[in-house]
Amino acid sequence: MFAVGLGAALLASAMFNVGLALQAFEARKTPKQHGLRLTLVALLLRRPLWILGLVLGLAGVAPQVYAFSLAPFAVVQTATCAGLVLLLYLGARHLHEHVGLLAYLGVALILVGVGLVSWGVPSRHDAHRGAFALLAVVGPTVAVAVLPFLLARVERDLTLLVIVGSGAGFGASNIATKLLSDDAGGGHWPAAIFWAVVVVAMGVAATITQMTAFQRAPATLVVPTTTAIQTFVPIVLEPFFLRESWRSVPAYGAPLVFGLACATAGAILVTRTTAVGKMAAAAS
Repeated sequence: MFAVGLGAALLASAMFNVGLALQAFEARKTPKQHGLRLTLVALLLRRPLWILGLVLGLAGVAPQVYAFSLAPFAVVQTATCAGLVLLLYLGARHLHEHVGLLAYLGVALILVGVGLVSWGVPSRHDAHRGAFALLAVVGPTVAVAVLPFLLARVERDLTLLVIVGSGAGFGASNIATKLLSDDAGGGHWPAAIFWAVVVVAMGVAATITQMTAFQRAPATLVVPTTTAIQTFVPIVLEPFFLRESWRSVPAYGAPLVFGLACATAGAILVTRTTAVGKMAAAAS
């Protein structure tokens, strides 16, 4: 069942990344004055390619939830990086961009990282911490995600904050998806519904800030930053909202730490390539 969970996570990652490329292509065509406004989404909802990307992203939540029910949180989160390999392939094939040595190194690091994390995490016997601990983790992450909206009228360059806010929003959504999966599996439906609301709210907020970020900054900056934040920050926060049996970690946690480092470095290398940047930004 662990392998099935890992496969579901890889499928979700592929759907998320292809959907991202389609959404970014359309987002860059919209007027910048619609940034950080719901009118941006209203305009994008009129574009078939953006809708297709949205459908792929939404549909990817199902295998992600299923993956969380079968595999440890850190494994599912790390496996989401693997979809970047597909994005690299599509960018190189359809945009005829040269894939250099660093890109291949990034792919290798992602694959090694996923393998090491899969080996190095404890068995999936996790339980949620108390309500206060959950809110103490999710609350600040949500606050960072909504901060760009609160400061939208400040006459300063908030591009970096928008990018970080997008990553935080998707990260909060990932955490809430994990909690939703566990509560639904345990029959705790009021809590599951609450986390479902958080998933939707953070998904909408993060989508708006991400589309705004694509308007204001190169994809080679937006994609690596948001990918790193939304993928690895939740793993760092995991001990604060989940109780897992870390005593069973192989080799004193060295494979897990080294695997996370490899996957992080690999994701940054892949997302900074011209092929992925142009695919994400849909630049010719």
